Amino acid sequence: MIRAFDTHKVRTVKELTGQLWQFTPCQGEHAGQSYTVATPSCWETYPDFGNYRGEGIYRTTFRGNGNLRLECKGISHTATLRLDGQEIAKHYNAYTIFDVIMTDVPEGIHTLEITADNRFSEESALHIPNDYKSYGGISRPVVLEQLSNLYIRQILVTPLHENGIWSTQISLIIKNITPSSQKCSAKLTIHDREIIWNDLELAPQEQRLLTGLLTFEQVEEWSMETPRLYYVNAVLEQNGAAVDDMIDRFGFRIVDIDDKHILINEKAVRIKGFCRHEDHPQFGCALPFAAMAADLDIIKHLGANSVRTSHYPNDELFLDLCDEQGILVWEENHARGLSLQNMQNPHFEPQAEQVIREMIPAHYNHPCIYIWGILNECASETEYGKECYAKQLSLIKELDQSRPHSFASCKFKTDLCLGLPDVVSYNIYPKWYHDSPVDSYLEDLYQWIQTTGGKGKPFLITEIGAGGIYGYRNPYHSKWTEEYQAEALKNQLHGVLENENCCGVYIWQFCDIRVEEEWFGCRPRTMNNKGIVDEYRRSKLSYDVVKKILSSYGNYF
Repeated sequence: MIRAFDTHKVRTVKELTGQLWQFTPCQGEHAGQSYTVATPSCWETYPDFGNYRGEGIYRTTFRGNGNLRLECKGISHTATLRLDGQEIAKHYNAYTIFDVIMTDVPEGIHTLEITADNRFSEESALHIPNDYKSYGGISRPVVLEQLSNLYIRQILVTPLHENGIWSTQISLIIKNITPSSQKCSAKLTIHDREIIWNDLELAPQEQRLLTGLLTFEQVEEWSMETPRLYYVNAVLEQNGAAVDDMIDRFGFRIVDIDDKHILINEKAVRIKGFCRHEDHPQFGCALPFAAMAADLDIIKHLGANSVRTSHYPNDELFLDLCDEQGILVWEENHARGLSLQNMQNPHFEPQAEQVIREMIPAHYNHPCIYIWGILNECASETEYGKECYAKQLSLIKELDQSRPHSFASCKFKTDLCLGLPDVVSYNIYPKWYHDSPVDSYLEDLYQWIQTTGGKGKPFLITEIGAGGIYGYRNPYHSKWTEEYQAEALKNQLHGVLENENCCGVYIWQFCDIRVEEEWFGCRPRTMNNKGIVDEYRRSKLSYDVVKKILSSYGNYF
């Protein structure tokens, strides 16, 4: 399943995944052997490949001709694409979408090969041994599209609300993929309003931005309680006939901030969230639709209203579900726990910025996303790190001025970057990594923030929690028991949610997840065991504790 709705009616679209492909590992004892596997999938879920790190070649065939577009939603973590033996694209990063356009493809059966590579190296600054698993494989859908001479590349819809009137700023990007000039018209429709651009002529290979403004008399707002979605439909015509289209969804909602709060449509929201990794023992990071929906059912049952996509952009199908169910999303680029040395890797800045450039336009229209995040727990206490944070936060504002931005810091009273984001966010673990009282620890941190560039900004706790191994209990409630985890979370959540200076909390984390082998020394079972449910989504003792507390607080202040 690609999306929760049809994105085209004119353009022919075919998902190449969702079926069996041939998989051939390139290293190890099974190198060169061929296996039939379902896609999307992670090879760590295949028999004999639970710890495979290397290259793997996926092959399939399709019939096609003319102008074709291949869109890959996620390949881990380096991808090389070949069509009939010829390289057509390369891409780095498992969690962002990339595409390639092929013109004048001859009629016939064609072979597509995708080489995925999940090895760590100096060339990979973001995928490194870490406190989560970097899986290998085609983990999100691969889509084949038939294009005309012109196609719609992108629609961005920015809701505006002034003097009680809703409007939308429209950005429509169209492209001529031929070596000759092309004439066309374009029409975009939302609800009962439309914009028409007539008598357009695009030069060979030209990409053009079309803009406009639509105003509405009666529309429903998108909110957590009533997540009303509207479709935007754009069509290109040549000689009176439709040659391409694109359909997307958005919601009428505005995100603002004031001294202490994050506002959704002028209401101060209380964030009650979970950090969630895309991870499942049966599927790796390639969760199918039903598993995504089941996770959200549990999250809602726990009384939460938000998800933090730790620590990378999520599958857009998951974001579709959050749009539909009114779940607020903190989405962030891909970087976790990078040291100063990691950030000084010459590949770090271009790769991290590439994630931002690919993440924001692709997910811009999702009303569920209320904030962009970057660089979780990286070297924000250093001058060099501060330069990197400044560049990436500036890039976010260049691409999207309609949402605030932030980063999750763990630098207690040493962070140099708090003057840069719109929202100050901290990961804290009193009662787990240290035994400090939650109330005094949190207040001490907040008062220090008021002496920095973060003074007067909304304040979020983006991680708090404790480890608990499913089924491990003892009468003295030691750490790693379910009893201790429940007690610690009760103390932590009351301390945060009762603090008048804090606008919300994200619990670390939703479910237990697999981590890299290098983390075995500090992670029992080679898992991060801080989930409220285990990796199979079985409830721990903390489940009912968390549910009772989160459900006792409303969505708004």
